[in-house]
Amino acid sequence: MPISKKIELICNKNFDKVKILGTEVLHQGFCRVEKYTLQTRLFNGSWSSPHTREVVTQRQAAAALPYDPIADVVILIEQFRVGALEFFPQAPWLLEIVAGLMDKKHEHSFEDLVKREMQEEAGLEILTMLPICDCLVSPGILTERIKLYCARVDANKAPQFSGLAHEHEDIRLHLMSSAEAFAAVRSGLVNNVAAIIALQWLELNLTTVKKRL
Repeated sequence: MPISKKIELICNKNFDKVKILGTEVLHQGFCRVEKYTLQTRLFNGSWSSPHTREVVTQRQAAAALPYDPIADVVILIEQFRVGALEFFPQAPWLLEIVAGLMDKKHEHSFEDLVKREMQEEAGLEILTMLPICDCLVSPGILTERIKLYCARVDANKAPQFSGLAHEHEDIRLHLMSSAEAFAAVRSGLVNNVAAIIALQWLELNLTTVKKRL
């Protein structure tokens, strides 16, 4: 079902809060861009004037921070990201955690999705994992929701490079102590949302994670 239809159904159930006056597809490619004309109920009880909002439709995602609790080693992957081009030279090669999108070819659970992506992007097997959070990436414009995990791996089995060539993935792995990874967040070396959330969560829960993972 197109995202506009899903949103319309939701709004119909909440007709006293949101009115969808019209939708228009602006682009259909890897992502879908739609323009909504709508009104929303204001906090004072009145209605807003009709206005437009553009929404980029993205599939749901899952991501995992590879961590070896025995060696106390975090593994980050480095790859090119076109959306970070303007931030050169620190970007567009970013230090990230393993992540992937749901697709119709692979009807996975979120857990199965991150296991597959861990193999493809980091060449590693997930031994166990802990949930971190379920969050909206940028709800002002994106529909994307991401489920984050911390995944136990064996750092001794990490390759230097990984990724699927036919998907134009060129990935380099970086192994570092948890302290080094936390410092990379504070210094700004790690500067993308999923990795920052996962690493800060690990820093806050490090003792518990080492016992449970």
